[in-house]
Amino acid sequence: MRRPARALRCALAALVLLVAGGCGGWPGDGPARDVRLMVPNTPGGGYDTTARTAARVLDETGIAPDVQVFNLPGAGGTVGLQRLADERGNGDLALQMGLGVVGASHAAGSRVTVTGTTPIARLIEEAGAVVVRADSPYRTIGALVDAWRKDPGRLRVGGGSLVGGPDHLLPMELAQAVGIDPRKVRYVPYDGGGGDLLPALLEGRVDVATSGFGEFLDQRRAGRVRVLAVTGERPVGVLPGVPTLKSAGIDLVFDNWRGIVAPPGISATDRRRWVEALTELHASGRWQEELRRHGWTDVFATGRAFESFLARQDAQVAGLVRRLGRQ
Repeated sequence: MRRPARALRCALAALVLLVAGGCGGWPGDGPARDVRLMVPNTPGGGYDTTARTAARVLDETGIAPDVQVFNLPGAGGTVGLQRLADERGNGDLALQMGLGVVGASHAAGSRVTVTGTTPIARLIEEAGAVVVRADSPYRTIGALVDAWRKDPGRLRVGGGSLVGGPDHLLPMELAQAVGIDPRKVRYVPYDGGGGDLLPALLEGRVDVATSGFGEFLDQRRAGRVRVLAVTGERPVGVLPGVPTLKSAGIDLVFDNWRGIVAPPGISATDRRRWVEALTELHASGRWQEELRRHGWTDVFATGRAFESFLARQDAQVAGLVRRLGRQ
């Protein structure tokens, strides 16, 4: 009888450990909680990369083990935004988002905008990039612009966001900077830069892509795409030899950003848990390494600073979408 009794005790102990710690979540928070981070675009895009990098570092550092990342794409991020709103009061869920979700919510006439969420933290800023296939006839940004000026409607420009999102705003502002009427730009939207836009570029469905440079790093290293220019104030370290628009004689600087919001109506305690976890993430050496590896700019902000920033972005983009809609 001793052996079965011992086996039973071991099985019960294993069950207790599984129930107590199987799902991860907030350390020292009593029973395990299923903490999830939603990505509102397809796998492989900028939101996906940022969310999975953050979740991995949270796990590796023990700040918040086993945060589950899942994708819910659709309508430029507004399907995920609506899901977040429907999860009112759920403090174990958050949304990886950014300028693209802000713009899509207004372009699609969504019932929900980011002002109806709980702001948690602004994480990073990333320059955009102007990218073509490796076999493209356009070898420099100057050559591309020259061809674009001659026949603006011929060049198919792909981006990973709807009207009002960063991948749409970038070619519109670039067109204006080089003397092209933005209304003549042949813009083709895709749901996510690295997820849907990259195959469209590689398969020749678009002639040029505009999105965050991080969407194209692996393909550039593989020699399948050519980055003609980046849109930030300074060159990007992970893209040696690639000029900025300004250094190529084009007077334009354009940066995108990404952050995290939670459902409306969560408790002050749950909001504090998210803010404290991401603040600790930001302070970690592992996260700083990831910033350097991806070429991301650190623009971390929480509390009123991020809340005010989000409200300003929402108002500015709403106005822009209205103006573009009248053109």
